Amino acid sequence: MTSATDFEHPRPVLVIDVGAHDVQHVARQVRGARLYSEVIGGDREPEEILARSPQAALVVGRGTAKTSALFDALNNARIPAAVVSGDAAQTSIGGRPHGESVTAPQGVASVTSATGVTSYLLDDLALKPEWTTELVIADQVHRIKEQVGSARLICGLSGGVDSAVAAALVQRAVGDQLTCVLVDHGLMRADEIEQVEQDFVAATGAKLMVVDASERFLTKLDGVSDPEAKRKIIGNEFIEVFEAAARDVVVAGAPGDEPVKFLVQGTVYPDVVESGVGDGAKNIKSHHNVGGLPEDLQFDLVEPLRELFKNEVREVGLALGVPESIVWRQPFPGPGLGIRIVGEITRERLNTLRDADAIVREELSAAGLDRQVWQCPVVLLADVRSVGVSNEERTYGHPIVLRPVVSEDAMTASWFRLPYELLGKISERITAEVPDVNRVVLDVTGKPPGTIEWE
Repeated sequence: MTSATDFEHPRPVLVIDVGAHDVQHVARQVRGARLYSEVIGGDREPEEILARSPQAALVVGRGTAKTSALFDALNNARIPAAVVSGDAAQTSIGGRPHGESVTAPQGVASVTSATGVTSYLLDDLALKPEWTTELVIADQVHRIKEQVGSARLICGLSGGVDSAVAAALVQRAVGDQLTCVLVDHGLMRADEIEQVEQDFVAATGAKLMVVDASERFLTKLDGVSDPEAKRKIIGNEFIEVFEAAARDVVVAGAPGDEPVKFLVQGTVYPDVVESGVGDGAKNIKSHHNVGGLPEDLQFDLVEPLRELFKNEVREVGLALGVPESIVWRQPFPGPGLGIRIVGEITRERLNTLRDADAIVREELSAAGLDRQVWQCPVVLLADVRSVGVSNEERTYGHPIVLRPVVSEDAMTASWFRLPYELLGKISERITAEVPDVNRVVLDVTGKPPGTIEWE
C-alpha cells in the first residue's frame, strides 16, 4: 500500500452539469473506472472551472448560454472534453433521459454509453486509474492526523454505514482520541443496537458510549400521530440527548487529556452535490448529519467520506474491517421506525413492526436479494384494521406494507420486482408469526410520485 505521505491526490475528471437530470450517474461511471471525478455546475465562470486543473471534462445536459464559452475555454487550455449523451447520461433507474443533450462542437468528442465514457477516458486519453480504495484510506488517514493533531473527537453513530465507516477511518488515524456515541431512541430495528455494541466495537476497537433514551423518546411521542410532529419531536430530542452525551465525553477525559474539539460526520459526496456546497451543483436539499446538530456545539467538523459515493464508502468500510452486516445495511431514516408506523407510536406497535421487518430482512437475505434491493421499508398501518380469518375465527388485524425499491441516490427510485414465491413466503410468515397482522400488501409506486418512506 502506498503510504499517506506518498499520496498525491489525483487531478479530477470534471463532470460539468449544464442542465442534466442526474449528473451523479456519470460521475459514478468515472469513479467506476478508478478515476477521480468531481461534479461542478456549468453556470460557473470558465476560469473557476479551469482552476480545478482537470485531467479531462465531461459535459452533461441540455446546455446553457455559457456552454459555448465553456468549450472555448477548455479548448484553449488544451483540456480534452467530451459531450455525454444518450444512455450514458440517463439515470440507471427507470431509464429516464435528460432530454435533448448539448451538441458537441467541432473537435469535441461525443460519448453515448457507459462503456463509451470508460473507453474515452482510459483508452483514448490514456488516463491512469489511480483512484483506489487503498489510496483513499491512506489519504484520509493522513488528512485526519493533520487536521486534529492530538485533540479528541466524538462521532454520533446511527447504526448505518456512513457514520460507521467515518468512525472507522478516524479510529485508524488517531485511535483512542475518538469516542463514538450511539443514542438508542427506541426506534431502531431488531438487534441493531447490539450489533453496533458488539460487532463494530470488536472490529474497530473504537470507544463507544451507548445512551439509552428510549423511554424518554416514547414518552414525548405519546399520543402523536402527525408525521411532521413525530419527525420534529424525534429530531429535537435527539439533539438534546446527543448534546448531553457530548458534554459527558468532554468532562470524562483523564487529567491532562486534550479537549474534545472535533465532531465526526458521515457526510458523503451526494450530500455535498445535492446541497450545492462549494461545487456549483444544484441546491436540491440541505443535509443535517447526526440529527441536525446545532452550530453552537462548538466543534469543528471532520468529514472523511466527503469525496466518496456510497459504493466507495462500502469498499472503504470492507477494507477497514467494518462488519459486512453494517457495510451492506440498507439505508435507514434518522427517525427510525417512528416514520414507518402510520399512526401513533407505542411500544406494542414498535414490537409488531420490528418482528415483521426482521422476517422481511431474513427472507431477502436467504433469497440472495438483500444487496440487490437498495431499500425495503416495512410499514405498519397502525390506524387501519382489516377483516381476516385465523383458526376459523374472524380477526381484525393491521396491514403490513412492503416497499422494495432500487435507487442510486434516493432522488429517484423504482419498485423492485420481488419473486412471487418470495412474496408468498414473506406473507405467510408475517401473518402466522406476528400477532395482530392479518394482511401483507405490496407498494409498487415509483419515486416520483411516491417518496420512499411513507411519512
